Amino acid sequence: MKTIADVLKLIKENDVKMVDFKMVDINGQYRHVTIPAENFNEDIMKSGIGFDASNYGYAVVEKSDMVFIPDPDTALIDPFCEIKTLSMTGNAMIIDKTENRPLAQYPRNIVLAAEKYLSDCGIADTMLILPEFEFYLFDQVGWEVEPNSVSAFVDAKQSYWNSAVEGSGVIVPKQKAYHTAKPFDTSYECRSEMCLHMKDAGIDINYHHPEVAASGQFEIEPQLGKMSKMADATMMIKYIIHNTALKYGKSATFMPKPIYGEAGSGMHVHMLLLKDGKPVFADDSGYAGLSKTAHFFMGGLLKHIASLCALTNPSTNSFKRLVPGFEAPVTVGYATSNRSAVIRIPAYAKAPEKRRFELRNPDATCNPYFCYAAILMAGIDGIKNQIDPHENGWGPYYFNLFHLSDEEKAKLTGLPTNLEQALNALEQDHDYLTVGGVFPEELIKNFISAKRKEVSELSKIPHPAEFDKYYNL
Repeated sequence: MKTIADVLKLIKENDVKMVDFKMVDINGQYRHVTIPAENFNEDIMKSGIGFDASNYGYAVVEKSDMVFIPDPDTALIDPFCEIKTLSMTGNAMIIDKTENRPLAQYPRNIVLAAEKYLSDCGIADTMLILPEFEFYLFDQVGWEVEPNSVSAFVDAKQSYWNSAVEGSGVIVPKQKAYHTAKPFDTSYECRSEMCLHMKDAGIDINYHHPEVAASGQFEIEPQLGKMSKMADATMMIKYIIHNTALKYGKSATFMPKPIYGEAGSGMHVHMLLLKDGKPVFADDSGYAGLSKTAHFFMGGLLKHIASLCALTNPSTNSFKRLVPGFEAPVTVGYATSNRSAVIRIPAYAKAPEKRRFELRNPDATCNPYFCYAAILMAGIDGIKNQIDPHENGWGPYYFNLFHLSDEEKAKLTGLPTNLEQALNALEQDHDYLTVGGVFPEELIKNFISAKRKEVSELSKIPHPAEFDKYYNL
């Protein structure tokens, strides 16, 4: 753990000129404020930097003045600033006459509150997660939304649609890019540099590789980490991927479905619980080596999956990925080594301390703090109420759910098919989130309202495919 003295030493030893404070808005994007390094002192670490929370989506204008308190443990030299800059994230506080108190709506405070609630329940003291980051790297991208023109354009040089273009002949066939090697893996150096930056930021990486889509889809997988730390790491990983891509003349996107007919990008979340350093999810006699507690946790996820989707898949584009045929989950259920179920138990995780499962529906358009905290709260609800996924008919499934007959598919429960359905589910089912004061009711209402406005706005814009279907009728 770094101290204020460590931060001051870091500034001096690296001849830092600027100190950058990175904050998170309601959508899970960084905002920032920068001060000259000579103005940085111990008082700022204690008293913070003032900001208007209403512009971040958290508070009404009448009570929007907040302070941002930097967390010294997050201090690092920003590799993307030409002027030597120290970067920190932290927590938002409400200005009080006597003592500042945490802003309950601020994402970082929510994930910390969820961890505390887990410990208070006595179930476990630590949740470890591993999010998988799938993303596209494009060589060109552009879009336009005007009254007389609605269009989008992307290009990746190695994509199959460029096979007739004069060049190197390095072309990847459609949906055949998984683990493809050089010369077809044209962004290897770019991704390796991303991983080196992540290592410098204290984020350990398992591996990186090309994903299925031939048009520039890739994956970077970090190692398991404590939930609150991994929420911070998620923000930093996305920051590093975006900025490193720009350095190589590319554009990175975590948009779940940027290309019609190609695989979508998810953010599968692996999870397990520890108590006093010992695995809570391991039991040699249980299905797939998982304990009753693990099954109840899965039961909570599956019970609340529709409302969870509003927080784990909070974009209209998210539901263009959650369709059959592209290894994306569409069915409420669990299974071992079955990617068609929303919960998959990896068969390769055999050691007791590694036994876990992954939730496959989330994507990286989410606010990671909301996403991870909501997953934990749904799991706790499953444990407290002993929601058994098998007794509720949610599996385990031993077959590919995409290949069932229509009659058999009708017997299964599916995920929401659009964001509006997910928001309706969240409105009706969110008590499991507010218990223990983890998610403020006001935040959920504000989030639903903002997202419904987004859905309404997008629903009014003509789509180019509609011209193809209806122009000549």
